[in-house]
Amino acid sequence: MKSSRQVDTLLVERIRKADTDAWNDLIARYEGRLLAFAESRLGRRAPSEDVVQETFIGFLNSLPNYDFKRSLEAYLFAICAHKLTDHLRREGRRPTLPLSGGSTGSGGNWDIPGKSRPASSVARSDERRDIEADALARAISEQVDRWRQRGDWTKLMCVESLFVRGWANKEVASDLGISEQQVANFKFDFLTQLRTAVKKQSLSQEVFPELYE
Repeated sequence: MKSSRQVDTLLVERIRKADTDAWNDLIARYEGRLLAFAESRLGRRAPSEDVVQETFIGFLNSLPNYDFKRSLEAYLFAICAHKLTDHLRREGRRPTLPLSGGSTGSGGNWDIPGKSRPASSVARSDERRDIEADALARAISEQVDRWRQRGDWTKLMCVESLFVRGWANKEVASDLGISEQQVANFKFDFLTQLRTAVKKQSLSQEVFPELYE
């Protein structure tokens, strides 16, 4: 019996040979999971279907550069996460991503070293949350685009697994075939770049006071 990775490898090889049935098999294999993932973030069926369609198109466009060492599932979810970022940015909203410090453990906590703030001190008005969401969306998109242009797919899959899927460092390391230290480095690099990008937007210190502590 073939493993899931072997099935995916054969599937990609068939798609590269322009096998129409293989493309249908890919959609049948992953459409449901991607749709559930997108809908859990958007809460609406129609835009979720659009995001999944864009995901498959994105995969097709990047197919010549696909590395068989990568997990096809993680690769597709990384593309989907990027498409979700684009969609949420167009809508002017983005799931909250903390920029203040806290845990540095192996869980899926997205932190930057610094002083933790009590919940009451980081409460935002609706207007402030909108500004925060837009700033984060732009910063995330810039970093994701930068890694995509460089072909840093492992970093992208690492970020997607940690942040979007909520995996622990150990799980991500095992899935991607890299060390936990590499996962930690990728996470720290992403958050550091994100923090720098947000700070460059010259927002009022009241929006992200944790950036100026």
